[in-house]
Amino acid sequence: MFKTQIKIHFMRLRRFLNFSMRYFDRHKPLQTFQASIINTIKDILGIYKKAKMAKFRVTYQQYQLNKMEKLIAQSNEHFFLKGQQLNETR
Repeated sequence: MFKTQIKIHFMRLRRFLNFSMRYFDRHKPLQTFQASIINTIKDILGIYKKAKMAKFRVTYQQYQLNKMEKLIAQSNEHFFLKGQQLNETR
């Protein structure tokens, strides 16, 4: 009786190992994990370039806004009246 139970448990263990090996062969979770780690490292290393580009865009938009404000102020005699000449040219 004890030997049959050991055989049954051993067969179950062997079946489980076969199922798990087939799962690893089909889905390859280790390779997927490795690829995700590599992509994460690439993203982390590329953050500096992305931040630099975003900073450049923000400063360029601020420069354009300041340039527009200066043009409005130059072409307007009464800046507090919200630009009579500018409204006429629109």
